[in-house]
Amino acid sequence: MTTHVLILCTHNSARSVLSEGMLNHLAARLGKDVRAHSAGSAPSGRINPFAIEALRNAGIDTDGYRSKSWDEFSRDGAPPLAIVITVCDSAAAEQCPVFFGGTGGPPVKVHWGYPDPSNAEGGDEGKRRAFELTRQAIGYRMLQLLALPLQAMDRTALQAALVEIGRS
Repeated sequence: MTTHVLILCTHNSARSVLSEGMLNHLAARLGKDVRAHSAGSAPSGRINPFAIEALRNAGIDTDGYRSKSWDEFSRDGAPPLAIVITVCDSAAAEQCPVFFGGTGGPPVKVHWGYPDPSNAEGGDEGKRRAFELTRQAIGYRMLQLLALPLQAMDRTALQAALVEIGRS
């Protein structure tokens, strides 16, 4: 049974998209039955071009990526979410979305904050570097998530493991 993971950020244009791309790419490479989705509470309607560039430079197919609302994951027929991860940077006082659940019961929720690479200094080169470093940091956590025995874990153990990953 596929484990569906929703990654949320307010605008669904950078960090959540990097997370979706990295988790799907790594899951496919490792043969894991995990499917990532991303969304936002106030989607921008466009994906940051530096996010697409960082993913493509890492060999990740970005066809079909789009900025979308989390409403899509609260409707009938939405995938049954097991995990919801917010990736806003609460240290920067960003307003992170709060997800109330979908159609398949309450998912395990966790916060893994990352600074917004869109705000990096140094012009385009500074942004490219920030997006690449963010992609790498996200990839590290996604590999840890994929190392968990997701199908065998109860909600409490999964919550604790995801919180611990967020501390690393």
